[in-house]
Amino acid sequence: MSELVAHLDRQVRSTRRLLGIVISQATAIRERDVETVLTRLAELQGEMVQRAQLEQERDGLMKRSAVLLRLDPAEVDIDALVTLETPGDAIVARDLSAELKGLLSETARVHDRNRVLIRQELSFLDHLMRMLSGTMRTGYSPDGVTHTPQAMNAINATA
Repeated sequence: MSELVAHLDRQVRSTRRLLGIVISQATAIRERDVETVLTRLAELQGEMVQRAQLEQERDGLMKRSAVLLRLDPAEVDIDALVTLETPGDAIVARDLSAELKGLLSETARVHDRNRVLIRQELSFLDHLMRMLSGTMRTGYSPDGVTHTPQAMNAINATA
């Protein structure tokens, strides 16, 4: 197995783990299972440490390949990389690269959805806590809407 194929395989396995974590976290958020959400967050952070190591490995691979290809490292892509591989490894590398792109896209989509769900839950919790404490929000919200009760004026009274 070539260095490129081995690296892509590690990237795919890591991204599969990451996707599994964010999917499990999504379920926990919907079920309002705080302990599992926090557990998945810790797992997510651990996997991100692994991903940082993989990115360092990727940078080294790209720089070494750029030298061999006589290209700037920023110009090195999968099409350039596979020219350094045997035909069999080139096919495997392309397949792994395509799978990796799909996994990363799906992971980002689920993670973004999780962020929206968490914001909704926190917003509801904030509202509930304010209601229970008797301190309603006054002034403007981040989107510019006022929450201060407005007195009826003469124009509104006649309308």
